[in-house]
Amino acid sequence: MQKILPFLIIFLWSCGIWSQTKSTDTTASKKPEKNIDFNVMPYLNYNRTMDFMFGAIPMMMYKLNKTDTISPKSLSGISAVYTTNKSYFIATFNKFFFKEDSWRLQFFAATGNQNAQFYVDDIDVPDFYNYGTKTTMASFTIQRKLFKSFYAGFGYAYAHYDTKYEDDIEPSSVTHTNGLQLIMLYDTRDAIYYPTKGKKIKLRWLDYPEWFGNDVSANKILSEYNQYFPMRGGTDVLAARFAGKFGLGNIAFEQQQTIGSEDIRGYSEGKYRGDGLMDLQAEYRYNFNKRMGLVGFAGVATIYGSDTESFNWKLYPGAGVGYRYRAFKNEKFNIGLDAAVGKGDWGLYFRIGEAF
Repeated sequence: MQKILPFLIIFLWSCGIWSQTKSTDTTASKKPEKNIDFNVMPYLNYNRTMDFMFGAIPMMMYKLNKTDTISPKSLSGISAVYTTNKSYFIATFNKFFFKEDSWRLQFFAATGNQNAQFYVDDIDVPDFYNYGTKTTMASFTIQRKLFKSFYAGFGYAYAHYDTKYEDDIEPSSVTHTNGLQLIMLYDTRDAIYYPTKGKKIKLRWLDYPEWFGNDVSANKILSEYNQYFPMRGGTDVLAARFAGKFGLGNIAFEQQQTIGSEDIRGYSEGKYRGDGLMDLQAEYRYNFNKRMGLVGFAGVATIYGSDTESFNWKLYPGAGVGYRYRAFKNEKFNIGLDAAVGKGDWGLYFRIGEAF
């Protein structure tokens, strides 16, 4: 845990400077709210696989139509991250809400080179082996409200992977995927970026048919059920989540699910991966200040379809704590830092928005 402390100190210090700079504007309360709220987030993290990570994330929130008082603010941003194991990532992310929240559109694109590791046990010396994947991906989804709180839509996702393995433990591979997506969403949350009550139930079916330019046919079913309970008179939030990610057919190595990050924090070695994953978790969000808060979370996950048979259908717990800071003055949208431990592993996570 000693490695975590320097990053936490730097993160809190940078947030303090940002806050102090803003507080010097004594006339802010007298000015009308701006349509565009812009900020640049510093990125500083450590990962057991990719080592030190640093970068910047400029982002902005805005209304597509100033007269639309129902739609949430849209969000656009760019992230650029470099790691000391020579990985890099550049991405753009966008969420658009318009026509009184009758339409929701998302667009994401990224390119980068990920140097990571995976666990191999079907050889003379079971161990972690390094691999590098040059990746380019892009996706978009569009959803239409059909009736109160219920949305349906479709999407498209493209990915190109060029993967090379250490010591030729596996043959090098180049994979293209073109995915079609159907979406159903039931959303009663009182806010998009920081809900305090309500539910989010989402079901997605991704199809990778051969006739659409894929080498082999595969399918994924991605499901999630999130529920939010107000606590302490609405000051705090108790959030609960179930997620199921099911791979069917010929799932490529790069398309497999890995325990870690959103499901479940506390795993950063990339050891437990398979064709599918299920998890349950809960998080308490304690707000001790208008702009700052703490979280505590715990959960458990399982996987199937792992190349290491002994990993399948075992329980993998994870738990941890985190710090939150409100990034925008006029919108409850947090950034933060989480530290978590898992089964023989641990992780440190820089957050943009909540975990779920």
